[in-house]
Amino acid sequence: MGIVVIGDVFIDIKGYSIASYIPQGRNVGTIAQIHGGVGRNVAEDIANLELKPTFIGLVDDDAMGEEVIRKLDRHKVDTRFMRKVPNGMGTWLAIFDNNGDVVASVSKRPDHTPVEYILDKCGDEIFKDADSIAIEIDTDREIVKKTFAYAEKYNKKVYAMVSNMSIAVERRDFLKRTSCFVCNEQEAGILFSEDYSQTEPEEMAKILAERVKSARIPRMIVTMGGQGAVYASQDGECGVYPAMKVDVVDTTGAGDAFFAGACAGLTYGKTLKESCGIGTRLSSTVICTSENICPRFMPEEFGLNYK
Repeated sequence: MGIVVIGDVFIDIKGYSIASYIPQGRNVGTIAQIHGGVGRNVAEDIANLELKPTFIGLVDDDAMGEEVIRKLDRHKVDTRFMRKVPNGMGTWLAIFDNNGDVVASVSKRPDHTPVEYILDKCGDEIFKDADSIAIEIDTDREIVKKTFAYAEKYNKKVYAMVSNMSIAVERRDFLKRTSCFVCNEQEAGILFSEDYSQTEPEEMAKILAERVKSARIPRMIVTMGGQGAVYASQDGECGVYPAMKVDVVDTTGAGDAFFAGACAGLTYGKTLKESCGIGTRLSSTVICTSENICPRFMPEEFGLNYK
């Protein structure tokens, strides 16, 4: 069944300023509306590696929801367990400055309750043949709880991503049961109640090695934007993976692409460092375009042992 991805579908509404952004003024620019959501982005990124993931999520019961499913189908995502419901999708409204960075955003989260029903009805079918599980750890607690119960029943590894760290900190007990948790440096600061904004990657790697041991998180990767990513594990492995130099157009979706690459690497036999390399390569292809998703690759391009 490939990697099972559990997460949200959002509609992203993006406004791009074409001149220097004025926070309290009127800014001339362009506006785009595209499919988004951390879970949906990750599922499509994994599919673009020709790895045929299964997506567990919701869409609105309207034409827009149907369009989301059709696009995922075209990209070879297994959508059998997706459901069309009222308020199934969230909305993310964001403003970007002329450097491609988000300067303001507002989001509306969807109703997650129907996902519980999907897991109750189809959980064994979904998880028994999965290669691994990727989940937004800040989704409803009951969904996270049921997912880990199935993962442990069928001995599947769980990789955790995050869209709202303020909610995810309430899931610290589940982080100890993941195979790897991926977040950015700001989110890591919230998790560990520290400020890493001025921390250099080499120092961050050492700090992370200490934090994963004290928090009993098996493995963790922290992305640091243009400074690359750092990684650490319980067994003492830690290091820095440098970023690729690209012209920044839009950073939206870069973190999701990184997670997709790292999750795929770890699922199909790569080391933590090698998996960071795959994530770095995918995220670099997203940053230099206005798209949320990486382009198509073949798994052999990353040496992935996928059958």
